[in-house]
Amino acid sequence: MTVSALTRPGERDRLVVKLSEVDWLFALVLCLIAGAGALMMFSIAGSSWEPWAAKHLIRFGLCLALMIGLAMIDLRVWFAMAYPIYGIGLLLLVAVEAVGDVRMGAQRWLALGPFSFQPSEIMKLGIVLALARFYHGISADRARLSWWLLIPAAMIGAPVILVMHQPDLGTAMLIAMTGAAIVVLAGLSWRVIFAGLAAFVVAIPPVVMFVLHDYQRKRVLTFLDPESDPSGSGYHILQSKIALGSGGFFGKGYGLGSQSQLNFLPEKQTDFIFATLAEEFGFLGCFSILFLYGAVIFMALRTSALAHSHFGRLSAAGTTATFALYVLINGGMVMGLAPVVGVPMPLLSYGGTVMLTVMIGFGLVQAVRVHRYSEVTSGKGAFM
Repeated sequence: MTVSALTRPGERDRLVVKLSEVDWLFALVLCLIAGAGALMMFSIAGSSWEPWAAKHLIRFGLCLALMIGLAMIDLRVWFAMAYPIYGIGLLLLVAVEAVGDVRMGAQRWLALGPFSFQPSEIMKLGIVLALARFYHGISADRARLSWWLLIPAAMIGAPVILVMHQPDLGTAMLIAMTGAAIVVLAGLSWRVIFAGLAAFVVAIPPVVMFVLHDYQRKRVLTFLDPESDPSGSGYHILQSKIALGSGGFFGKGYGLGSQSQLNFLPEKQTDFIFATLAEEFGFLGCFSILFLYGAVIFMALRTSALAHSHFGRLSAAGTTATFALYVLINGGMVMGLAPVVGVPMPLLSYGGTVMLTVMIGFGLVQAVRVHRYSEVTSGKGAFM
């Protein structure tokens, strides 16, 4: 849309109507979570905006503007771009295997001049859009059948295998679990769901022993018994548990957390920022943040229910599932209920890539809300 077009009364009116359809309460809750993250970063940096808090707020402001801008895009455009985004993400994952940068023993990044990015982040959105479009084009009866799982299983399996090879267990888990959630929400038969769960449980031991890399296997075994290596692989979990327990109900007070302030807690601004929050604000602070996360998930699912198209419902629900999985995995990780897999707490943790991915996803959710009456049509065939 050109600047001159915006000066026309009709165009301005349509833009105002679209902006009025955005869920501003949803945006406010996102601001509260990101603001809480900035306050924790300010605290653990010794009451300084550098090196984390200021950048966190600037990034969030830009991402919030991007979310609102993406909400203006018609749902039919998202539908048309679903397969191309997935395809581009898959090609970039293949490119990582060939020319990706190696950092800290993992080949996950592609360099683009002075910048670098992780293509696996694109796939978190791509898998949601592609599966939502696939299921939009088939009947409910076909979605329930087990043999129709071959296509979505291949769509999920291809990026998961490539990401696992980088290796990046946390992202692979997110892609796989998000894909599985969409398949279930699309109407898969309960008989197939229970059979799949049984197969998953049976597959865990051989996968841990023969598929995972040595350091990933060690993380899983350490999760089962962190005291076996308290100064090595079990250090993260043990220090996190100390921070959580020492906070009590009301916490030690803002800026007074010994585990984070004295640098006993590793990755205190990223993966374990929730433990930092627990130490300084206690159970009450943790409950408040989790309440805000619950509110985000509830409002996003409500938006999904408002959509008139199957594509809109599944894409909004799938994006919400990704966000909820971030929260569940990180929360379990911090509390010692899940292995340490490098999944941050969304918007609360420091990190621009995950924040960008989450806010683009929420731009899609808001687009579903703003354009919920859009007639998303597909041609004949499963992939239309």
